[in-house]
Amino acid sequence: MTFKPSLLLAFAAASVLPAVPLAQETAASAWANLQDIHLDVISRTEDERRRVAAVTAPPKDFSAPWTFEENSGGAQTVRARQTPDAFSQPADNLTFEQELDFRVGNGLFRRLWVSPPASTIASDGLGPLYNARSCQRCHLKDGRGHPPEGPGDSAVSMFLRVSVPASAPQDIERFIAGTHATSPEPTYGSQLQDFSLPGHAPEYRLQVTYEEIEIPLSGGETVTLRQPSYDAVDLGYGPLAEDAMLSPRVAPQMIGMGLLEAIPTADILSRADPDDSDGDGISGRPQVVWSDVHDQPMLGRFGLKAGNPTVLEQSASAFAGDIGISNPIHRAGAGECTDAQTDCTAARHGGDPEQGGLEIDQTGLDLVAFYSRTLGVPARRDVDDPKVLRGRKVFFDAGCASCHQPNFVTHRLDGENPASFQLIWPYTDLLLHDMGPGLADDRPEGRADGQEWRTAPLWGIGLTETVSGRSTFLHDGRARSLLEAVLWHDGEARAARDKVAEMPPRDRAALIRFLESL
Repeated sequence: MTFKPSLLLAFAAASVLPAVPLAQETAASAWANLQDIHLDVISRTEDERRRVAAVTAPPKDFSAPWTFEENSGGAQTVRARQTPDAFSQPADNLTFEQELDFRVGNGLFRRLWVSPPASTIASDGLGPLYNARSCQRCHLKDGRGHPPEGPGDSAVSMFLRVSVPASAPQDIERFIAGTHATSPEPTYGSQLQDFSLPGHAPEYRLQVTYEEIEIPLSGGETVTLRQPSYDAVDLGYGPLAEDAMLSPRVAPQMIGMGLLEAIPTADILSRADPDDSDGDGISGRPQVVWSDVHDQPMLGRFGLKAGNPTVLEQSASAFAGDIGISNPIHRAGAGECTDAQTDCTAARHGGDPEQGGLEIDQTGLDLVAFYSRTLGVPARRDVDDPKVLRGRKVFFDAGCASCHQPNFVTHRLDGENPASFQLIWPYTDLLLHDMGPGLADDRPEGRADGQEWRTAPLWGIGLTETVSGRSTFLHDGRARSLLEAVLWHDGEARAARDKVAEMPPRDRAALIRFLESL
């Protein structure tokens, strides 16, 4: 089965793809009364509210670095190493005991899982179907993944999500207005796994081809974008459903996740404008998802379409879907195998009676989640460089900051939570935005339609090549440079993209220099 995103219409009149029908959307009911139930929040005082409003107000002076701008992750900021482990450092404000938990969690993050049964019962339970043998294999050095580069390259840090339209609203529809009715593909489930244990067929092989498109820019410059096409070939369990919807995904970077988790929901929702009532062309819709842990709707924050509410639930989903490891949230020993894959569901799994019959228990899952929450954010570089300062002004003038919100202040939290009350600079609003047909996957997820993606955090983006050895960006890694990534923006971001394409080359270069400093 082939999935080819709509051809790039970046500099022509873009056609609008047919919208997938939404359920009756009542915006207010969709996110009214959402709570940060996952945190032990201490309410802000009136004085703190005034101080937060002051430090997060739109800037007026672009002539010099802003106060604390260099510390992207607040007190969790770490020195920006020019080595591949730049994203793998513990947050700078961990206690001694927390750093020990970080180290143990790191060990579990790197653990290579093996097939059951095995003498190493703490590590068995892999598969039977899987995308990688460890978390680290997808999140290379805690950085972003990349698409396979040629027939001989592995797709280990990239996979295809899959679903089909549902004929009737699912149960969750009763609780969350605006959720698109979809179901896992009947045979293959919700994602395709390209590895399997002996005796089981892998589900598919990912094949990516590109068509190059030349884009003219001001000043006589040109950029060549590559338009991807995705093929799910060598299907191991028969054809996919005719109406199957595929979505390519590369693994995102891991830094600062605990800080994103601690941003007050109310502060994120305050920037939502689903009907574009202010007429600036930018909407911003919250993703609202069902929390299996807290048994209630929560704001979606993690994943490329914000499909998970917390780091814990994101980690549990990845264990089950990517590695086939059962855990307290996803308890099936066969991982993501479906009922139609009978040999897979009947296979021996690695559940350990001492771990409640699971392959990783609550303690292990908590340690991996703690590690993921407390990876330090590298400090900004060259914040006082005139070209960086010029690029920051261009960033704001072009309208990029309308979605890439520079800063937030996290909740004040009880106890020794290292994410408590930090001024952070993630450059994301964590909302869903229409990115146009060129980036569309045409696969709805929750309240996100086929053209919507969560605004990606930009902190650390300038260290991508240092960490991952490659400069690939966007949800499927198609962009080979930051400028290519900017030029793929469309939909709500079309006006900003066009400004970048039309601005003097020296301003465009300054913008990229600013992004490289993040």
